[in-house]
Amino acid sequence: MNYDLQFFGGVAGVTGSCYLLTAGGKRVLIDCGLVQGSRDQELKNRADFDFEPQDLDAVLLTHAHLDHSGRLPILVKKGFTGAVYAHPATIELCKLMLADAGYLNEKEVQWQNKARSRKGLDPIEPLYTRGEAIATMESFEPVEYAQQLNLSPDIEVTFYDAGHILGSSSIHVSIAYEGARKQIVFSGDLGNPGAPILKDPQPPREADLIIMESTYGDRLHRSWDETWAEMGEILSKANSKRGNILIPAFTIGRTQLLLYTFREHFTEWNLDAWNIVLDTPMGISATDIYSSHPELFDSDARQVYSSNGNPFDLPNFYATKSTEESMKLNEINSGTIIIAGSGMCTGGRIKHHLKHNISRPGAHVMIVGFQARGTTGRALVDGAQRIRLYGEEYPVAASVHTIGGLSAHADQQDLINWCQSIKGASQCLLVHGEPEASAHLKTRLEQCSSLKVHCPVPGERIDLRRL
Repeated sequence: MNYDLQFFGGVAGVTGSCYLLTAGGKRVLIDCGLVQGSRDQELKNRADFDFEPQDLDAVLLTHAHLDHSGRLPILVKKGFTGAVYAHPATIELCKLMLADAGYLNEKEVQWQNKARSRKGLDPIEPLYTRGEAIATMESFEPVEYAQQLNLSPDIEVTFYDAGHILGSSSIHVSIAYEGARKQIVFSGDLGNPGAPILKDPQPPREADLIIMESTYGDRLHRSWDETWAEMGEILSKANSKRGNILIPAFTIGRTQLLLYTFREHFTEWNLDAWNIVLDTPMGISATDIYSSHPELFDSDARQVYSSNGNPFDLPNFYATKSTEESMKLNEINSGTIIIAGSGMCTGGRIKHHLKHNISRPGAHVMIVGFQARGTTGRALVDGAQRIRLYGEEYPVAASVHTIGGLSAHADQQDLINWCQSIKGASQCLLVHGEPEASAHLKTRLEQCSSLKVHCPVPGERIDLRRL
């Protein structure tokens, strides 16, 4: 009987998280995420899985972001019939995100097939449809934090608050083996301690093996006070030019953080001088889900909620659900802060707003999240003079600002602290990071602990009997 862990995604990069645990006669997948980035990278989503979906017994889902959940509809379409276990808030968010991803898949393929038809090429099918995404939700089963889930007499699972987005989890798996237990912790994406709204990450008490993300394993974030000062300065400069401010933001997590922060600093940052627009239907719905779960907030956000109601509402806030409302924003040249997805500028309404604003000298683009290699957002962060949108190139004349301290991910020291708080571990495997970030974190962990640290490569198999 095999007892091993295989890595099929989310290694040597930050997207496509997918790990297969085989133990006690069960095959359990941890996350099933989309590969995101360049077009060549995203083609990997169409490849067959490196395992047979119908042979899986269950999926454990750390959180709703598509780089962790986005291939679940394909898994079901290919024959998976087991349960997908996730926190209840994650299930609510996945219902939004997966349906939206299916809709965008359909739209993208419609556009591609028009071009293929002109070239005499056969049409292609969407990665999955909105209907297939909705059908996938029937596989989900809720698991609360600290609730013990028994996948079998030999496998016990517990979810812990990871503090990354609403419902995000670290997952502790305990496996009975030869009269003892092997304990494995999957960090999922860990939140940035001290961030507004959510509680700080809660690590499990003990483990033999830690599988930990390393997104920001090579850097330290600015303090929150410095981050707020930086954002206030950018808004002040933008106010003098009065161009629009575009904020590409992940619709789940970052969008709510921005709205909450704008409310907290509304007077200080003279935000009454702007129209603040949330231009993403999914982001609007996600914000409603956030506001319905105050029990997951930290003490400060719960106090705001109990005193003032919805902590994401602003007096000059507008939500544009329809395409027509979104298109009208492109007629506005100044005085508007537009928050729109996608967070890495790879799709969604932000691309249309970039098309109409990126070449305006008075406009600003505020980057508030991680930008994977190969994405338009990463090109802007790296100082590109021109970017490609909808098959055409546009010169970058707008001011581009990167606010790294606003990250929803733990930085190097926070990752080290989280890892060291887990007792009994002898090994740590670093995943979900670009190679340089993982290598830096590996060096630091080896310097400050007795852990054996390793960075897996795609396809690698770890024998759990050797723990």
